[in-house]
Amino acid sequence: MKMTFRWYGKDDPISLEYIKQIPGVRGIVSAIYDIPVGDVWPFEKISALKKEIESADLELSVIESVPVHEDIKLGKPTRDQYIENYCQTLRNLGKAGIKVVCYNFMPVFDWTRSQLDYRLEDGSTALIYNEYDIAKMDPLKGELSLPGWDSSYSKEDLASLFEAYKVIDEEKLWEHLAYFINKVIPVAEEEDILMAIHPDDPPWNIFGLPRIITSKANLERFIQLHPSKHNGLTMCSGSLGSDKKNDFPDMLTYFGKKGRVHFVHARNVKLVGDKSFQESAHLSEEGSIDMYKVIKALHDFEYEGPIRPDHGRMIWGEIGKPGYGLYDRALGATYLNGLYEAIQKSNQV
Repeated sequence: MKMTFRWYGKDDPISLEYIKQIPGVRGIVSAIYDIPVGDVWPFEKISALKKEIESADLELSVIESVPVHEDIKLGKPTRDQYIENYCQTLRNLGKAGIKVVCYNFMPVFDWTRSQLDYRLEDGSTALIYNEYDIAKMDPLKGELSLPGWDSSYSKEDLASLFEAYKVIDEEKLWEHLAYFINKVIPVAEEEDILMAIHPDDPPWNIFGLPRIITSKANLERFIQLHPSKHNGLTMCSGSLGSDKKNDFPDMLTYFGKKGRVHFVHARNVKLVGDKSFQESAHLSEEGSIDMYKVIKALHDFEYEGPIRPDHGRMIWGEIGKPGYGLYDRALGATYLNGLYEAIQKSNQV
């Protein structure tokens, strides 16, 4: 496996210089952040990003994400133009030598939490999802605010989207995802780009909106939408592992042996209710996911792709983008690499 680290570009307070100093990290996961969703990413911008990362003696390993326009998810007549724009972006990424693209198909909202700075027992702060707090919130009244998507829509736009999704159930969303996949994957094949859909976070319906990339059965249904190996998965331990019905190491092994795991997000969560969880340190004993089993699964099916430490706590007084501080994610990267080395060497004895 190849250890990578998420970087949000020049506006990220965590510099490439700092990331380079994390033992074992050689790859960067990033994107173009100033292009409106649905527009084509210019080759020149992609090339400039790649050159900047390479000038720091690092590699642009994954693009996360190329966002999917809501009109595609809604199946509107305008979707064909947005899909063609998406395909052109893939062609430009392929020209730049990008080999993995992560994306998601979550309606309206990306990852959702009820609090971004919950204080844990050790004094650190973390992201949490409390189902009872979420149940009381109404996004249309501005009662929920998260980094990433919260500044993307005006109240009027959000209300319009919610109205449009009233006629979109899970089966309709599957239909629209299949339409998208069957247009995009042939282009990904031409450009030799591995497409890696990210599971829904959390993996259940929220605010009356459907979510479908949620379970082993649904991931199996997804890869059956197109037989190409380029139609693959981002396996996120924190997203899938927040549902107690999901056995993440088993899912990882199952899809890994099928050759459909193209990217891995590794983080731990502590389940504190039926649909409530706290994000925790990566260490197995700090959460509900056995990270040893996760890394052993990757070793056993000989995964050679990128992995990154996902959301971290804020520790040691750090202030920054919730979930994306330097220190805890750096600890996570080192811990995951340590597990991999121990497993690898124990199998050589």
